[in-house]
Amino acid sequence: MLKTLVNNFALNLEADVLVIGGGPAGTWAAWSAASGGARVVLVDKGYCGTSGCAAASGNGVWYVPPEPEAREIAMASRESLGGFLANRHWMKRVLDQTFTNVNLLADWGYPFPTDDEGKPYRRSLQGPEYMRLMRRQIQRAGVKILDHSPALELLVDAEGKVAGATGINRQTHEKWRVISGATIIATGGCAFLSKALGCNILTGDGYLMAAEAGAEMSGMEFSNAYGISPAFSSVTKTLFYNWATFTYEDGTPVPGAGSQRGRSVIAETLLQQPVYAILDQASPEMRSSMRSAQPNFFLPFDRARIDPFTQRFRITLRLEGTVRGTGGIRITDETCAASVPGLYAAGDAATRELICGGFTGGGSHNAAWAISSGYWAGNSAAQYALNLGEQANQRLVRGVGEAALQPQAENVSSPNINEFIQAVQTEVFPYNRNYFRTEKGLSDSLSRLDNLWQIIRDTQIEDSQLIRAREAAAMVATARWMYNSALERKETRGMHKHQDYPQQDTNQQHYLISGGLDQVWVKTQPLSSTDKSLSVAGAAA
Repeated sequence: MLKTLVNNFALNLEADVLVIGGGPAGTWAAWSAASGGARVVLVDKGYCGTSGCAAASGNGVWYVPPEPEAREIAMASRESLGGFLANRHWMKRVLDQTFTNVNLLADWGYPFPTDDEGKPYRRSLQGPEYMRLMRRQIQRAGVKILDHSPALELLVDAEGKVAGATGINRQTHEKWRVISGATIIATGGCAFLSKALGCNILTGDGYLMAAEAGAEMSGMEFSNAYGISPAFSSVTKTLFYNWATFTYEDGTPVPGAGSQRGRSVIAETLLQQPVYAILDQASPEMRSSMRSAQPNFFLPFDRARIDPFTQRFRITLRLEGTVRGTGGIRITDETCAASVPGLYAAGDAATRELICGGFTGGGSHNAAWAISSGYWAGNSAAQYALNLGEQANQRLVRGVGEAALQPQAENVSSPNINEFIQAVQTEVFPYNRNYFRTEKGLSDSLSRLDNLWQIIRDTQIEDSQLIRAREAAAMVATARWMYNSALERKETRGMHKHQDYPQQDTNQQHYLISGGLDQVWVKTQPLSSTDKSLSVAGAAA
């Protein structure tokens, strides 16, 4: 029987729209929903405006003026790289919305620089200024913000429609509940606590909550993005490595190594020996502009007293998973609705296949997708909730969280969560397991990951460990969707590199939808006929 647990919560709120996540996608969603007349509550695992990967650094933006030739070049540039899975209709929508919203940022006072001709340069955003502005704008719009308040589970009504969420305040340890007409997941992707810059709160929490409510994932095989970083640093901003020379320890260049298409060579070499880099291809004029464009890139070098333009430094590849991959919650239509009524997804939490196919990188498309999908999800969620009327907040609801929340076994000892997380990382970090995939490697990992899932699924967790246990469960679930999808895609396409099937197969030019928790499933979804004809024509050309 459905029931409400009012007495268990120190804070009970009602809203038309609940936004879970306070990065770019979440703040654009909150602003859009509030601008549409909705009462909005936003909850953030950290402090909205400073947490997450966007706030930590500079962000390139897929900002292209509405000129036919420029737009055509912009859309065509990633189609081959992404395995011809991108959708031109969605690309056009994102380009249009991003152009409008970035110009709106200028109206709000964002300090865009000017180029050599004195024209505003709007293709990049400095994270701290950007997110500080977004926090201020949603507060002005009337959004109520709960900082340091991660969501733990979604609520659903008697019909299975999502009706809010519950969570806990990290500082007071008090539980909260928000009953809402619609809910938006904007929790970012999953980087498996790899210490990549700004990513160590991004553990796939939104995926787990959505899946527990019945939502589906898409493109999870395209979730093995690795970012270049100094071995002594967490900074995975990779743009400046376009001007790098990669070498062995003795200074000899590594043949074929590069920041973009040569990253596989770096990974292969790292399996055998160290790799070093030096940004010696940057001209003296470029070096000062690089420092001003991304000052946090250089902080680790300055602290280590290394001049990266003249001195070699050791590098590594850090897993960024779905933060720079394209997998995420499947959205079913242009409203950014998930496959469960009342639930929407935006930003890295939602699949980016529609504009990137099977490959993306940092910034650019990611930033544009966060802006546009957040805007659409907020607007659509507001309309959905307002159409429900007063009955929206009068529904009887129940929580659907399972892993670490509803143990299925009695008298089971609580696992060491840190050791549990390390066990997950052992399956997803290694290049010869995740970057370069084989059926045997994937199957062996899945056997161990399935066992880890049962442990975290069935175990009673102490309240003091609950947040960390839910993060661990989300990482295991994410890895299982990733690897099950990777097993199903028996080809190499986009960032999915399958050693047993090294060629791209035209018969597998489709999306892979996945879901399930105790039993993970994967099925194919064809591209639309129009989009597939465009992709096939592009592939032939």
